[in-house]
Amino acid sequence: QVQLVESGGGLVQTGGSLRLSCAASGRTFSSLFMGWFRQAPGKEREFVAVISGNGGNAYYADSVEGRFTISRDNAKTVYLQMNSLKPEDTAVYYCAAALFKAGVRAHEYHYWGQGTQVTVSS
Repeated sequence: QVQLVESGGGLVQTGGSLRLSCAASGRTFSSLFMGWFRQAPGKEREFVAVISGNGGNAYYADSVEGRFTISRDNAKTVYLQMNSLKPEDTAVYYCAAALFKAGVRAHEYHYWGQGTQVTVSS
């Protein structure tokens, strides 16, 4: 079992920055692929970013490439640094963990956090 707890969401103006954190517990962290997804009201959950178990590889959705950065540390935490935020980034952001190599599809992930709200005002 893996437990995931997100934090760091909030209200920010257009062009601002936020850093989301996801604390993991319950399983060897380094073996997990970690991803971030988001879901806006009335829309389907969409992929944001993923990072490999050793942190050596990361992949981003086109909509956030160059603005968001995913990273992880040895303290069982994965981060999502979000810069140059836009109103369309407003959503609930979810952290997810995969037992095997994972990519952009939500069904590849086995564990999910409860989500944290990010609101970008125009």
